[in-house]
Amino acid sequence: MAVSENDAGTGIVYRSDCPSRPILDQIADKWSMMVMAVLDKPRRFNEIKRSLEGVTQRVLTQTLRRLERNGMVVRRVLPTSPVGVEYSLTPLGESLREPFGRLYDWTVNNADDIRAHQMDYDRRLQS
Repeated sequence: MAVSENDAGTGIVYRSDCPSRPILDQIADKWSMMVMAVLDKPRRFNEIKRSLEGVTQRVLTQTLRRLERNGMVVRRVLPTSPVGVEYSLTPLGESLREPFGRLYDWTVNNADDIRAHQMDYDRRLQS
């Protein structure tokens, strides 16, 4: 993470009242990252839910509301009968696609190494 010398010297990024903390908590949340990855184009709620195995309706609703509140996602009511809703990324949300993509690629590229370290660690604990 890029931290300016000024911030690193004061320790401001490590303080509990640092304004970045709630934002990082939101965007680093597993479901937020997955929702934003699914929103490569505008999608309806149930389409998002079907794409994310294991997410509950309640958790998806909460995640979408937080993302909307933070300006990452926009909710649009569709003039259909019955009324439908679709979600899409805002320009701010779009700006996270590239760093999320790099994080995802890193995860995939290092998954085998990480699993090997986990198994080694677990074996040492059992000894």
